[in-house]
Amino acid sequence: MMLLSSKKRNVMATTVTMVAMLAGLVCAATGEIPPQKSNPGIKRDRFLLLDSRIVERTKNARLTVGKTQKDKRNPLFAEDKPWEPRFDNLYANVFYDREERLYKCWYSPFVIDQSTTNTPEKDRINGGKFRYLGKHTGRRREMGICYAVSRDGIRWEKPNLGIVEFQGGKDNNIVWRGPHGAGVFKDLHDPDPKRRYKMFFKGRKISVAFSHDGLHWGEAIECPEANVRGDTHNNAFWAPTLGEYVGITRTWARPRGRQVARTSSKDFLKWSRAKVVLEGLEGHLQTYAMGVFYYAGVYIGLPAIYNSETDRTHTELAWSPDTVTWHRIEPGRALIANSPKKGEYDWGCVYAAAYPVFLKDEIRLYYGASDDKHFGWRKGYFCFATVRPDGFAGYEQISKDASAFVITRPVLATGGALCLSADVQEDGFVRTRLLNDSGEELAEAKPVRQTVTDARVEWRSKFATETVGGKMIRIEFELRNAKLYSFSFPE
Repeated sequence: MMLLSSKKRNVMATTVTMVAMLAGLVCAATGEIPPQKSNPGIKRDRFLLLDSRIVERTKNARLTVGKTQKDKRNPLFAEDKPWEPRFDNLYANVFYDREERLYKCWYSPFVIDQSTTNTPEKDRINGGKFRYLGKHTGRRREMGICYAVSRDGIRWEKPNLGIVEFQGGKDNNIVWRGPHGAGVFKDLHDPDPKRRYKMFFKGRKISVAFSHDGLHWGEAIECPEANVRGDTHNNAFWAPTLGEYVGITRTWARPRGRQVARTSSKDFLKWSRAKVVLEGLEGHLQTYAMGVFYYAGVYIGLPAIYNSETDRTHTELAWSPDTVTWHRIEPGRALIANSPKKGEYDWGCVYAAAYPVFLKDEIRLYYGASDDKHFGWRKGYFCFATVRPDGFAGYEQISKDASAFVITRPVLATGGALCLSADVQEDGFVRTRLLNDSGEELAEAKPVRQTVTDARVEWRSKFATETVGGKMIRIEFELRNAKLYSFSFPE
């Protein structure tokens, strides 16, 4: 596809800005919030305790990564098409389209990998770096973007789209040949339906593209201002607290090697110069990629950590208040771990998809997996794991001999009931005390003695949270053999 010139791109940017301004006028007339503008007054009624901004102090308590459960039906699909000789890291982008009631996935296999195609399995011997090339003829590689759909998120179909030619025919699920590490998402903030789907990827340089349906894409538009390497899973999203788009990509520098970089844009066309926002704590533990999404007042990152000594990759957890400053939770401990058994579908590498799917009773974390080392001969798969609602990370006891205490900073009470999400063992409990801004007790709740999700707190005395609506309050949690993830004030 052709690249747009800078002059044409500037004209497009001006047009987009005018469309956004007109949309703002229409919304102002109807009382709605303009979709392209920042909304600093975003209502926050859910608080994840991994957000250190809301925790004033703790005693005998530590924040630990939540527990994921890999689905027994994994892998969901594999490299089973002629145009899928090698998945490598897959770089999946998954979301549930509520309008169409359909799970959608864009993923990036190598549609051409001559080394794989021309090397029989009996000649594939894993060794050191780049040894996966083995006995081969030809080194040509070409990445593409493929599309899969599912009604339940479990059984996936690779539809014949009839869009892109491959080996003389169009009976395939390829939507584009050439882009590397494409991030794809459906943008409900843009008033222009022709820009409903957006792509952020590496061509010759970091580039973007637009589509009305996610399948038929316009021309690639280069974004040289980003000035970044981008040879990873590039992903982008609308940041509601910032009123702009944020792109997460990758650069490289000694001694840390691979580094996560961030760029931003008001119009998805002109991007800021990318700057490093996350890197490995040791030279051999490098940040290979990081999917980012906004949830419950924070930005959550799923960094893929590449171990250059073992040549394997797992996925960890991080969070940020603003997409610039990142906090890793239990560095070295995986949120989605590799299988301990060599040869299993995800023993070698685990790369989280860009966006989780939030369901009522679970959060689905889709990921690309492979059964052997990063630079080895490996077979690739599409898989998923689940985590309980709000269960990315939570507080638990350090010493089992005493209770753990978590006291929040003052938060604004909405007037709704106070609800908790926690895992509680058979002999455990979570006890809650409500305090005013000065630390004086307002009410004490009956202890919660079972695992709950958004369970309403029951007060011992006649007390209604409506009486503190609009006021700043503190909350004290006491934990015994329990793990507390979040609290909320649902309407």
